[in-house]
Amino acid sequence: MTAVAVPAERFPRWIANFEARHGSTTLTVADGRLAGAAVDGSNFVAALPFSRSYEGVPETDPFLAAAHPPADWAVLLVRKGGFAVARLSGGSTTASKVGQRHVQGRTKAGGQSQQRFARRRDNQARAAFEAAAEHAVRLIAGAPAVVVGGDTSAVAAVLEDPRLKELSVRVVGRFLTVPDPRRGVLEEAVEAALALTVEVENA
Repeated sequence: MTAVAVPAERFPRWIANFEARHGSTTLTVADGRLAGAAVDGSNFVAALPFSRSYEGVPETDPFLAAAHPPADWAVLLVRKGGFAVARLSGGSTTASKVGQRHVQGRTKAGGQSQQRFARRRDNQARAAFEAAAEHAVRLIAGAPAVVVGGDTSAVAAVLEDPRLKELSVRVVGRFLTVPDPRRGVLEEAVEAALALTVEVENA
């Protein structure tokens, strides 16, 4: 089974293409997702963004109506090389911050040199995570839903910051796999957070 991100506005065309390839398709609702089964045995399941469960009728229009973005939400991306935080209203970014931090790569040196290098690298990473947490506190405070991405351990380290733990951050949606955050990466991550997640199994 293959998983793809499909922007909500392109989903009707996606279904039309699926039917063109696999034949007449019957839609059902199962486990909070919209499912489709084609006459050739191929099938798909489409999940709403933001961890929403769909309990409506098995039709495209009401399913897409349930895919609208929240009025208030946030995105947090963290890797050792940088971070990006954005506050959003619907599909529009209202505030954001992108930052880069230098964290040295691994070394092949051994002995004490390697230990000193590892300590320096850990300290640099810690400083990077603290900077990410500082801006995340400012931009995420009060957001009812946060989509996260980047490196899992880096994101976990930032969310463990006491200031963020006090905010009881509610993480929703799928984890976004992204490279070191830059402005363009953040913009693409917002689009990915808004997209449907469709799992396809071809016969």
